Amino acid sequence: MNVLRTKSVEQSMRDTEDPDFKLKRSLTALDLTVFGIGVIIGAGIFTLTGQAARDYAGPAVVFSFVVAALVCGLAAICYAEFASTVPVSGSAYTFSYATLGELVAWIIGWDLILELMLGASVVAQGWSEYFVTFLDAIGLGWPDNLGPAATTGWGHFNLAAFLLVAVLTALVAVGIKESLRVNLVLVGLKVFIVLFVIVAGLFFIKGSNYHPFVPPTAGPKDASGLTQPLFQWIFGFEAQTYGILGIVSAASVVFFAYIGFDVVATTAEEARNPQKDLPRGIIGSLAICTFLYVAVALVITGMVRYDRIDPKAALATAFSDVGHPNFATLISAGAVAGLTTVVMTLMIGAVRVLFAMSRDGLLPRSFAHTSKRTGTPILITLTIGTTVALVASLTPINKLEEMVNIGTLTAFALVSVAVPILRRNRPDLERSFKVPFNPYLPIIAALFCVYLALNLSLETWLRFLIWMALGFAIYFLYGYRHSRVGLAEGDPTVVQTGEDAVLHP
Repeated sequence: MNVLRTKSVEQSMRDTEDPDFKLKRSLTALDLTVFGIGVIIGAGIFTLTGQAARDYAGPAVVFSFVVAALVCGLAAICYAEFASTVPVSGSAYTFSYATLGELVAWIIGWDLILELMLGASVVAQGWSEYFVTFLDAIGLGWPDNLGPAATTGWGHFNLAAFLLVAVLTALVAVGIKESLRVNLVLVGLKVFIVLFVIVAGLFFIKGSNYHPFVPPTAGPKDASGLTQPLFQWIFGFEAQTYGILGIVSAASVVFFAYIGFDVVATTAEEARNPQKDLPRGIIGSLAICTFLYVAVALVITGMVRYDRIDPKAALATAFSDVGHPNFATLISAGAVAGLTTVVMTLMIGAVRVLFAMSRDGLLPRSFAHTSKRTGTPILITLTIGTTVALVASLTPINKLEEMVNIGTLTAFALVSVAVPILRRNRPDLERSFKVPFNPYLPIIAALFCVYLALNLSLETWLRFLIWMALGFAIYFLYGYRHSRVGLAEGDPTVVQTGEDAVLHP
């Protein structure tokens, strides 16, 4: 079995012109940048900043954000080179197919589906909490038995989360440009509220709260059993709190606030000028979000001493402490707008990855047909939307949120490794953007991603292995036997359908 057969870049590009599987090229650099900001800035800016400052680094969490941004930036430039060189839907899945082979591409695609669908479900539940809080703040209400309070167990129905996903599914099905128009408005509102919070917070900063800026080392953070990081279980090293090592530990935590820029690459096939616009969208969104994260970190640790920060509602509590509880309503409104864009963007990413895998025959190709009117894969959109809506409204999925991180880091690492491989194998390809200092920076990016993945808990790794086992079963029972690449190579084990016969006479 040739499980490492590759799909040529030329074949990937030809597939984008197939009228039955053609997406509309309508996105500009601004659309892509807003798209990236929409998914990166979510609940993390309202909660994760305070958590990392209180538990790991104190005011020095600003350095943690910078370190995380640099590491994430290394992966981002690898994505930018690939996305501009192979502007095809599928992101890391497509890149891996052209370099590391079909099985690795399947692993990446399976990872991305996990990351994007699970991420959308988790964020939809978080959105429902902010939504109900916002309704309460403005004097309206929401039934407890149909809201987020019911997500603590299995089988209860979270109507708020379900309705959000249903509306966004319809919007995504209508068209990518229409979706991003709504995204632009909500991102503008979200960024405005974040900037308002930053500017308003400047008036309540106390210099004494910054001393010490780097708190003295306080020893390791307690973790044992299945909750301990894999790195600790293997090597015995424990995550440190405060001091220089605390800054590094906090960087591992806040790194996940940046996750999402890779979703920009999933829309490569819909960019008007992908060679120029994709690198600008990926790197631009990351740079803007880094500035906002650092500014929020400085404000929150200046308003409240780091050891008194409420990690669950850092910004809202901070303004309540300085006599402005009404700002909590504004922050809730920002979170509602912010999380709406995150859910929509993650769903769009999941649709594009599943579209690419289905078009290649690794999943049923009937899924990948696009509507002549909307230019979107309607069946895949409805499948993703229905799945996310049911998971978000009926399960306690928030307990599995670390699964999003491990899927993302695996994709980051493999894309970084694939850059020097494609450079060596296909030096003839036109590259409008190149990762500098190849192959050193891509290798460093991959190593950092592996290190961060090792900092995830043992139980997350066990769940990940179960998910991968399911993925391998589907690949060997269906994907390998229906692969269009295998059919083109004359693999006798591949099942030829009528549709494939036309494409491969």
